[in-house]
Amino acid sequence: MKQPIPWTQEEIIKATKGEVLSAGSNLFFSGVSIDSRTISAREIFVAIRGDVHDGHIFAEKAIKLGVKGLIINRQEAVKLPCKEWKKAGILCVAVGDTIKALGCLASYNRTRADVSVVAITGSNGKTTTRGMTAEVVSRRFETLSTTGNLNNEIGLPLTLLRLSHSHKWAVVELGMNHPGEIERLARISKPDIGIITNIGPAHLEGLNSLEGVMNAKGELIDGIKPDGTAILNADDEMVMNLARRTSKKVLLFGFSDNASIRACLVEVKRDATSFTLILPEETVAVDLPVSGGFMVKNALAAASVGYLAGLTASEIKAGLENSAPEKGRMNIFTLSNGITIIDDSYNANPGSMEAAIKTLSELKADNRGVLIAGDMLELGKHSTKMHEKIGALCAESGIARLYTTGQFAGNTADGAIGNGMSRNSIVTGSHDDILENITGWLGSGDWVLVKGSRAMGMEKIVFKLKDWAERQSAQLL
Repeated sequence: MKQPIPWTQEEIIKATKGEVLSAGSNLFFSGVSIDSRTISAREIFVAIRGDVHDGHIFAEKAIKLGVKGLIINRQEAVKLPCKEWKKAGILCVAVGDTIKALGCLASYNRTRADVSVVAITGSNGKTTTRGMTAEVVSRRFETLSTTGNLNNEIGLPLTLLRLSHSHKWAVVELGMNHPGEIERLARISKPDIGIITNIGPAHLEGLNSLEGVMNAKGELIDGIKPDGTAILNADDEMVMNLARRTSKKVLLFGFSDNASIRACLVEVKRDATSFTLILPEETVAVDLPVSGGFMVKNALAAASVGYLAGLTASEIKAGLENSAPEKGRMNIFTLSNGITIIDDSYNANPGSMEAAIKTLSELKADNRGVLIAGDMLELGKHSTKMHEKIGALCAESGIARLYTTGQFAGNTADGAIGNGMSRNSIVTGSHDDILENITGWLGSGDWVLVKGSRAMGMEKIVFKLKDWAERQSAQLL
């Protein structure tokens, strides 16, 4: 693992612009941590107040572990033994908001690391595009990338604080559900390149309308460095609205003729998607190790970064073909009883749900297809209509059976029934209700798509279907 760039006491104070309550002599820190459970004695502790835990409660524990510095919220100073820390020569910096201070540290670190930063946002495909982009760029450059879902005002700084002197590029993901969030994240990451994968009906609860989503995603373009480039989806009209109104340099990807980075001859297979990648000066055949026609757009966005970074077509091809699907995102496998699962359980919104259903229809061929759908959350007043549309799409796609769970399960069912799906082919209920019914109905050759928003815990259904298949196999031995 690359060692993060170390910090002097003076750099910590300069980056946070905080009030120094106590300080030591020539203090030196190996990195920044917000977790007292894993912090090393050489790191500085930032006491974050989150939804569940307040880091200030663990400040004294961190000091007892040997930590020589910490950053706290100013109003918490009276509750903590700052006088004792002063006598012990411990650095204690008080700030108005430790989450903002974490962002200030990350922004300072991003600047002194002198890397090129790619920031990615979009209603769908952010994580997959981030993974593909990192694989492409790392063909030639030492690259840091977001891990897991560290894409918010805490996660993004933690990623940038991992930068080392050996890194040349960083590929980060920017998430949001309210206006202004991407603006803040862009201010921290200072992207040289910004990617908007697409704009669709996601997080409507906090953004109200598709135009609200567009404006929020557009904050990334505004945050790109003046000499930077926006990589935008030429096939998405809302994204193109942003392209037309920016003065920043724009590179378009997609299937449209006006795109500089294009694809043709797309073929979706069970465990791969092949296409021809067309770059301005080169053309190359690519075999993505993931299924789904919609994955090609993510690959084109990643290829666009490779092109701007000066990589050859063969280097871009190698990076794309070395990428792997993220856990819970279009993971396809066949159980021991011959049933194929499409595990897309990590998250869901109307756009990604539609893409996944279309992929199920493509891959199942003449076999029976099943959708196990959890609620799509954060859609606010649009929830009923959006769930009904997904039900309608199920009926139109020829899915044999629909299982749906959550507050809006009835709306999804109504949409399917209203478009011709038999009531007898629809089951609504809890996870256990669904598992009890489906395990008595499934047979070898069937295809099952499992998808829902993160909070719906749909990965538990995938796990239980695996366990059921293994028990079935054991009984036959």
